[in-house]
Amino acid sequence: MATYKIAGVQMDIAIGDREQNLAAMKAHLEQSLAAGAVLTVFPECTTTGYCFETKAEALGVAESLDGPSVQTVVQWCRELSTCVIFGFLEAADQQLYNSLALVGPEGVIGSYRKVHLPMLGVDRFTTPGDGFRVYAAGEINVGMNICYDCSFPESARVLTLQGADLIALPTNWPPGSGHTSDLIPNARALENHVYFMSVNRVGSERGFDFIGKSKICDPKGNTLAFANHSDDQIIYADVDPSYARNKHLVSVPGQHEVHRINDREPGTYGQIVNEKK
Repeated sequence: MATYKIAGVQMDIAIGDREQNLAAMKAHLEQSLAAGAVLTVFPECTTTGYCFETKAEALGVAESLDGPSVQTVVQWCRELSTCVIFGFLEAADQQLYNSLALVGPEGVIGSYRKVHLPMLGVDRFTTPGDGFRVYAAGEINVGMNICYDCSFPESARVLTLQGADLIALPTNWPPGSGHTSDLIPNARALENHVYFMSVNRVGSERGFDFIGKSKICDPKGNTLAFANHSDDQIIYADVDPSYARNKHLVSVPGQHEVHRINDREPGTYGQIVNEKK
């Protein structure tokens, strides 16, 4: 059983200040690497901030997937032989997206655009993404969600069916999200038998405070690490991909066994995918 250390960076973010945010990311990345992490995950909108008041203002700091922020992180990952997930505002095809980039030593491994958009902050102006995909970050198969996505269990289930060992959830949780941060990561991990990592920001931005409470859970729903506060902190956990991949859970052979994938009955779930009203 090979294990790999992952890190979640709970940090403050300066709205609209890419250079300051990148400098903070680099400092935190150096700490996580010193602790042995092979994958370091940062919050939603790490390079840009979140509380934009107009689409035009947000587009002013948005970048393409091959823009300067991503290219800077590509250079770090190449030099340091590591993997990073971070949030940024993406401009593409005349649209604005709330996006994540997954970067490794070889460059950009993959990206994700937030699917479920609340009427809040920059998400008032972004376009929803069109789906979910799992990527290999070294030996770990990683699926990505962003913040409000976790309130829709289908998001994590689709990634599980695609073979995710770990679901990474960068967030910008404000006050009022405490039940989500306390309960949902454990539930998503347990019901899918995957590792689940939520990485929230801290600090204040244009009247919004952010609550921290980043967490890493194992496939049984146990909490491995929890920054249960709103201070700057890096959380760590060791993950065993083979443990997440074994969905056949045997407590008493022939008497108490469950299979998190094969025990599903998709034929009864049709209403879930009906067009919304």
